[in-house]
Amino acid sequence: MLHSSVPALMSSNSAYLSCDCLAHRFGNAGDRPYRRPRYPSDMSDAEWAVVGDAMPVPGWLEGRGGQPESYCHRQMVDAVRYLVAGGITWRAMPADFPAWDRAYAFFRRWRDEGLAAEFHDRLRDRVRMAAGRDPEPTAAVIDARSVREAASVPAATRGFDGGKKVNGRKRHIVVDTLGLLLAVMVTAASVTDRDAGQTLLVRLRERHWRVTRVWADGGHTGRLVDFARGVLHVALTVVRRSDDTSGFTVLPKRWLVERTFAWLMHSRRLARDCETRTDTSEAVIRWSMSMVMSRRLVRRAR
Repeated sequence: MLHSSVPALMSSNSAYLSCDCLAHRFGNAGDRPYRRPRYPSDMSDAEWAVVGDAMPVPGWLEGRGGQPESYCHRQMVDAVRYLVAGGITWRAMPADFPAWDRAYAFFRRWRDEGLAAEFHDRLRDRVRMAAGRDPEPTAAVIDARSVREAASVPAATRGFDGGKKVNGRKRHIVVDTLGLLLAVMVTAASVTDRDAGQTLLVRLRERHWRVTRVWADGGHTGRLVDFARGVLHVALTVVRRSDDTSGFTVLPKRWLVERTFAWLMHSRRLARDCETRTDTSEAVIRWSMSMVMSRRLVRRAR
């Protein structure tokens, strides 16, 4: 009975049986060979074609040591996307994915070796080129938002934001004029925008040397403007809200970064910060933006 059901199962799950990831081509990817996409966060074949092409090249393929992976790359990426989109814990990973500790090991390795950032940046460059832009931006928008923390967040990396009355962490991001993420830093909510902005702008300048203008809100005034102009040679322009304006108002340029924060809130794992380490929170933000960009590329191709 089992043997008779295998052909039908294989034909109905051909998406992964025909996977062309490096683990299937060169490794021993024997994990969940009959799994098929079934969750909203799972990649379609068209999206996997985009994602697979943007994935970093492993060291063993370039002669830098190591050995081929034993787990399907497509299933691993789908597992991480499921966790980020659904807001579950690692141990609650569905049984049709690889074991939760293997999925977490994949996420941890990509975080520690900078592969998640490299993967995210490759997708961003493709989105910019598809929109007719140069891969390297020349202008950006900076902002920060505080979020509440979970009990798993250690006291050393959380604080109280007196302005927003939020106890937790603060996400500082820089986006381009398309709303795509250029730099991210997670701190305690008690860290001011000026203090964190100085470090964040240095990171931005090191990676995106062509950026010469950055728009910001009133929290990034004072010495940060002088530091950006004198040290980084970046014109930091503060977009202020008019004193006679009441209620919600769309402010020039600043709405771009606010929209990016809204995109991030579609991922339930980011509804509050539940990560023990701040670099883990930064990696989750990059994974969330990677889903936004890969889907945009597929829609543009259609």
